[in-house]
Order: sequence, then C-alpha cells, then structure tokens
Amino acid sequence: MVFSSLLFLFRFLPAFMILYLLAPYRAKNLVLFLGSLVFYAWGEPVYVTLMLFSALSDYVHGICIEKAAQGGRQGRAKLLLVSSLTLNLALLGFFKYADFLIGTVNGVFHTAIPLLALPLPVGISFYTFQTMSYTIDVYRKRVPAQKDIVAFGAFVTMFPQLIAGPIVQYKDVGQALKERRVTAVGLREGVDRMTVGLGKKVLLANQAGALYEQIAGWGSGRLTMLAAWTGMLCFAFQIYFDFSGYSDMAAGLGKMMGFTFPENFRYPYVARSVTDFWRRWHMSLSGWFREYVYIPLGGSRCKRGRQFRNILTVWMLTGIWHGAAWHFLLWGLWFAFFLILEKMWIGRWLEKLWSGVGLLYTWLLVLGSWVLFSRPDLGDALLWAKSMLGMGAAGMADRAVLYELYSNALLFVLLAVGATPLPAKVGRSLCRRFGGTAETVWQLLVFGLSVAFLVDASYNPFLYFRF
Repeated sequence: MVFSSLLFLFRFLPAFMILYLLAPYRAKNLVLFLGSLVFYAWGEPVYVTLMLFSALSDYVHGICIEKAAQGGRQGRAKLLLVSSLTLNLALLGFFKYADFLIGTVNGVFHTAIPLLALPLPVGISFYTFQTMSYTIDVYRKRVPAQKDIVAFGAFVTMFPQLIAGPIVQYKDVGQALKERRVTAVGLREGVDRMTVGLGKKVLLANQAGALYEQIAGWGSGRLTMLAAWTGMLCFAFQIYFDFSGYSDMAAGLGKMMGFTFPENFRYPYVARSVTDFWRRWHMSLSGWFREYVYIPLGGSRCKRGRQFRNILTVWMLTGIWHGAAWHFLLWGLWFAFFLILEKMWIGRWLEKLWSGVGLLYTWLLVLGSWVLFSRPDLGDALLWAKSMLGMGAAGMADRAVLYELYSNALLFVLLAVGATPLPAKVGRSLCRRFGGTAETVWQLLVFGLSVAFLVDASYNPFLYFRF
C-alpha cells in the first residue's frame, strides 16, 4: 500500500485516524502498532514476520545492554551491541546483497552458483538503520532502553515513515512515544503538509517520470544528445519530487498523530556545491552515516589521509545502501571523489565565485550521478552517458525530443520553480494577506487535482520500494 493511492487515502487512512483519535491516550501506541502492521502486511504478508523479529531482537538487546552497563559490565554490554549489529546486518545482507555477492563470485570465478532470487522486503534498509541506531544509542547511554514492547514496536513499524523514510532515530520520537498530544492545530498542519507531499508526488513526480520513461523507451544507444539530457533532467525532477513528496506526507502523517519527524529535504537543487547538495538531500540518511560511521572513524578531526579514507568509506556504504549493484557503488564513489575534491581544493573557490557558477557546476555533477542511479545496469548507464557527451549519440536533436520539450514546456517550468523556495514564500505571503481562506482553497485544489490524476492514473510508481 502506498500513500499516493485511493485505497490509502479513502479507506485505510480515514479508518485508522478515526480509531487513533477515539482511542484513549494509553492505547494510541497499540493502535499505531497494529495499524502499521496492517499497512505493511497489505503488501508484505510474509515479511511482516521478519520486521517483527528484528523489532523483538533489538527490544531485548536494548534492555540487556542497559542492564549490563548499569551493572558495570561494559564488556558484556559491548558484546551485546556487537550481537545486535551483527544480526541486523546479517538479515539486511542476506535479503538485499546475497544475489549481488553470488553474481559477483560467478562472474569472477566462472562458477554457476544459482541465485536465491529472494524478493526484497519493503523498507528493510530503513527500519534496520533505525533499530541499529537505537541499540547504539542505548550503549552510548544517550537514550534509555524502552521497556514497553508495544511502544517499541510502534517505533519500528510506524507506517508513515516505514517504507520510505525519513530515517527516524529513537531519540527523535522517544519522548513522544511516552507522552504526546494530538491537537487540532497539529491535525491541520499535518493535513496541509501531507497535501503538499501528495501534490509533489502525483502532479509533478509522476508526470516527470512518465516523460523520462518515454524517452528511455527510445533506447539508450539510439538517443540524441538533447534527448539524453532531457531524459536525465526528467529523472532528476522525478526522484526529487517523488522522494521529498513521500517525506512530506510522512511528516504530515506524523504531525497528525503527535510526532515531529526530522526534515529530509531542504531544496537540494539550489545547492552551489556537492557538499551543499548533501546537506540538503536525504538529510536523515547523511546524518545517520555522519553520526554512526563518519564520526566514529575519526571524522574530519584527523590527518588529511584519514579524512579522505573516512569520506570514501561512508560513500561506498551510502552507494551500496541504495542498491545491490555495481552502478550504485560507483554512484557513491562519484560523490566521494567530488566531496574530497571540494574539501581539498575547489570548495573555497566555489564560495568566492558567482552563485550561478556553483549552481551550474552542481547541477551537471548531480545529473551525471543520476545516470548511474537511474539505469538498470552499468552498461546501460555508460551508453546513456556517452549519448549525453555526444559520443555515439544519434545526432544533436530530433523532432521527437523537440516535440516533447515544446508540449511539456509548462511542466518543466512548474518542476523548476517547484524545486526552489519560491512557492513556499508566495504561499506564506498569500496567507498573511488573505488569511487561512487562501490556504484552504489552495489545499483543496491540490488535493482535488491529485485525486483526479489518481483516478485515471496508469503511471504511479514508487521509486523507493527497492530500498
């Protein structure tokens, strides 16, 4: 079940919210836990047991780690932490990376080990990172172990952010799990935020994605140079509005239930360097790697060679987190190279140059990265990249791509403007001038259009199911 579906919007969500709002305070975590299980089991009836096992394991590990630490048995606490991390990584590795490793072994050693062909459990990368951060923080004594198994289950399975993030750490919601208020203001703000996210996903991401799929259908090796750039621009907008739209819907749903989730996007396409881009894109993931990998390795408070090693390690892991394939690993290394380059040399020059130069530089590098990210394999990505560079392209342009650019000109304007802070600024200005009426009308318009598109939708993908 996905948020941008009529089933979720008109059946599951109303039924859940009625039960949640009517439930007494002490029962709200139970309603959230059971409702999240229904939500997940709707599409993953088998793997819901895997998620429950993971939650139960880390619930027990958290309590045992805290007891060991309080008893002065730090070695035992560390051993329990290693046990928790090993189990989490083993489950993630088995289901997500087993076939990648088998395929690599077959390719290198010319063996014929059969692939497992296991379907990837939805959201396993997200909830695994969440539970790992919990046991690490309990070990570090940054959060107390959660003794209420229902509350902990609600934290792990919380459906608003379960399958697409943001990655919510226990310290972000631990207090709210214990004590939170559901208010009329929170409900209104949550509905507004969710409507914005729904509009991003349905009205912008889906339309950009449909055009990208159409151009990709022409064949990577037969694209003109302009078609290759246009297609990748469409994908760049699709993945931004798709992912940030889901993050907005998650934040809105959380607000409706009394939670405040961390922000995940802050207009990344106005960044003026790769470093700035990753301070704005998928902030909960980059924050997780910074806190639990980069800083423990030494961060930037060490010799330059070790700094570069730390950056390289983090971005290899970031790439492979997104997908079990070589082109995802190269995608991570692509960013590692430019982050190191900016840290070494060009970062200070980018700050001094006209902002437009930094913006163009960042856009070119990000579009180049999306070639690796978007295509099904490395060979196809290289073909597309060659077309973008004019090598082997079927000419500079053709009538087909010129027609698509002309007929979708308004869409490109909306995508470009929508990726900037301008719409939010205009919205706040209108609200100050006309009060809540203007905001209500705008929200109803966005919701109505989104529903109308969903009724007739033949293209409504969810990009982050594979993560």
